[in-house]
Amino acid sequence: MKIHDLITTTAALEDLCGRLATSDFVTVDTEFMRENTYWPELCLVQIANTEEAAAIDPLADGIDLTALWDLLCDNEDVLKVFHAGGQDVEIVYNFTGKTPHPIFDTQIAMMAVSQSEQIGYANLVESWLGFTVDKGARFTDWSRRPLTDRQIEYAIGDVTHLSAIFPKLLKKLFKTGRGVWLDAEMEKLADPANYANNADEAWQRIRAPSRNATVLGRLKALAAWREGEAQHKNIPRGRIMRDETLADLASHPPKAQGDLVKVRGLSAAWKDNDIGKRLMKVLEKAEPLPTDEMPDKPKRGAPLGKEGALVADLLKLLLKIRAREIDVAARLLTRSDEMEALAAGARDLPVLQGWRYEVFGKDALELVEGRLGFGVEKGRLKMTRIEEEPAASSTEAVSAE
Repeated sequence: MKIHDLITTTAALEDLCGRLATSDFVTVDTEFMRENTYWPELCLVQIANTEEAAAIDPLADGIDLTALWDLLCDNEDVLKVFHAGGQDVEIVYNFTGKTPHPIFDTQIAMMAVSQSEQIGYANLVESWLGFTVDKGARFTDWSRRPLTDRQIEYAIGDVTHLSAIFPKLLKKLFKTGRGVWLDAEMEKLADPANYANNADEAWQRIRAPSRNATVLGRLKALAAWREGEAQHKNIPRGRIMRDETLADLASHPPKAQGDLVKVRGLSAAWKDNDIGKRLMKVLEKAEPLPTDEMPDKPKRGAPLGKEGALVADLLKLLLKIRAREIDVAARLLTRSDEMEALAAGARDLPVLQGWRYEVFGKDALELVEGRLGFGVEKGRLKMTRIEEEPAASSTEAVSAE
């Protein structure tokens, strides 16, 4: 495989992307810094196919990344392969408002061919290629220039190894017939809605202090305001205010700006500075949360009752058995809340549809409806069908009397 020098010019990038545009797939990875900023700072992009690999320097003076974004987001003929690519996709979205498509994530794919739910990149390489990745450069400062040869070699290794693994993984998916299982998961990863930063929804990431509409209205207003402040200053939202402090202000709003000095987690300077003034205006204008935005009531205790909770536990046991039998990650089949809903009588569930029904949902439904049980054979749990005894004939009934 040809390894290029660090790409630092628009012309070199356009040439590279022109060649890669004829590939069946490219593997992609990024290096970024986000510890001290609101927006992740893209420091390096690595890309490869089976013939060549390169690292692209997005911080190089005058470089235009348009050719790269066109390849990743607009070329539907080239499959873009990532490993645990959520943050990489987020970065592309932040630059372009679009996501790479079509897309394939090897971490997600591994759930269909093994019981690994979040296999790390180093373990993936060791499993498929048989050697250990040197992760020594992982936590270096990727924003500092010039980059060292060791940093570039480490970064490009991520995509060259992935370009060797992907065809092997794809072959196994075809052999097992499980590729179709992943279609919806990959489309979900590529859905731009997952990466849109809607400030009005930021409050939903914070543990709600209560279900009082007035309190939640203040929480929503404060969370949206904090997003705006953090974006404007390009600093992490926690540097403006921690979640706990924000929730406390929503529950116990100060009557005057001077009272901010009493709020745990805020600097005493807030009692008379500009940011404190802006905060007080937000609290004054906050309105109760509309009824249609109120969160669902939290579950308390055992919502299924004792018997229903036991059925849910049996379903979870069945899930473990089935996942082990077919060597698949349990999380790809279903989730705990879905099994609880099934135990409670719900039937309009993803686990009872499509391939999930054939692989697991059919057995889960039979367990709930009493047609499936558990047995032990040679010290191992297994599923057993429960045959209904035929009803006694009328002749036998008379004889019994």
